[in-house]
Amino acid sequence: MNKKKNFNHKYSTADNQKSIIASHYGLLLHELLLHNQQSFDNIATGKRERVSGARAHTRDSEASTTRWGIVLAGGDGTRLRSLSKLISGDERPKQFCRVLGETSLLDNTIERIELGIPHDNILISLTRPHEKFYSYLYSRFNKEQLLVQPANLGTAPAILYSLLKVAKKSPRASVAFFPSDHYLSDNAKFMDQIDLAFKTVDAEPEKVVLLGITPKHPETAYGWIEPVYKNVIDDPESVRQVKRFWEKPSKDMAVKLMKEDCLWNSFVMIGSVDTFISMIRNSIPGLYHQFQSLNDKIGTTYEEDAADALYRNINAANFSQQVLEVCTGDLIVLRVENVDWCDLGETRRVLSTLESTGIKSEWNINAYNSVSKAG
Repeated sequence: MNKKKNFNHKYSTADNQKSIIASHYGLLLHELLLHNQQSFDNIATGKRERVSGARAHTRDSEASTTRWGIVLAGGDGTRLRSLSKLISGDERPKQFCRVLGETSLLDNTIERIELGIPHDNILISLTRPHEKFYSYLYSRFNKEQLLVQPANLGTAPAILYSLLKVAKKSPRASVAFFPSDHYLSDNAKFMDQIDLAFKTVDAEPEKVVLLGITPKHPETAYGWIEPVYKNVIDDPESVRQVKRFWEKPSKDMAVKLMKEDCLWNSFVMIGSVDTFISMIRNSIPGLYHQFQSLNDKIGTTYEEDAADALYRNINAANFSQQVLEVCTGDLIVLRVENVDWCDLGETRRVLSTLESTGIKSEWNINAYNSVSKAG
């Protein structure tokens, strides 16, 4: 149920990974030639630099202008509040905490994205009440790269605002959304998958690609993606259309989903700006139309006041439930292989990740016993 919120304050590639990319690239190249012949003419005449995978820090000119990364960092982190307070000594949300090692989860996410997306094409979605925890970012990013919402009203407003912001600068862009509270065992391999997802979107521009994680156990606290068995691309193990979502299934259902080759939903999504906006317009038309009053002010001196006025009058909205679950025909899922992944939204997952990886942080050396019951 939506709840209206009011506020008064202002505020390096492995062989098997190469084989996955190689198996897709030939077919994707054919589709890309149809959709963007001019770009490949430039390649043929040597006007564009060839790059390979996320390990290339210099992307070709087209990718530099059309690929964007959006970090979702506006959450309040309530489920991990007790652990966050233990780590930092204050009430900051988990994305601003040094949960794993000596770098915050948000900074870990930014470093990961910069392996495959230009720094200037990164947008970070934040909320004003958390400003004292992210103010250091103003020295690292241009002001327009920090999208500051007046309040946290869920993922749908944050995503729509971000899309409208990118559309003002690059209306034909493709974007990748990244939550800011994930652990990944190999950032470079993961960004190779992002590269493949962008290529898939180039070939199927009317689709949004979700990154699905091969499950290690029948987790009941994650969302699951059930793929269909007819493949979008001729690789039965990698890219499939989405049949439906299962949000936090029972133990028996999670066991069944795992046996049926379903995937954990990472909530990492890649698609064109137009396709994402169309999905929101079709599934939450009220929210879309309310945002038009802000859209006209984006990039002007009136944007902040317009955002304040808008956020006082819109309802909280969940992108997974209100958009993805009703737009499965627009979705395909790409299976992430050979990368360990964890959503660090619960204490037990944080402790499990620390134990399995051997990562040592100052806060957890003597704190394990005091927080192990909290998860």
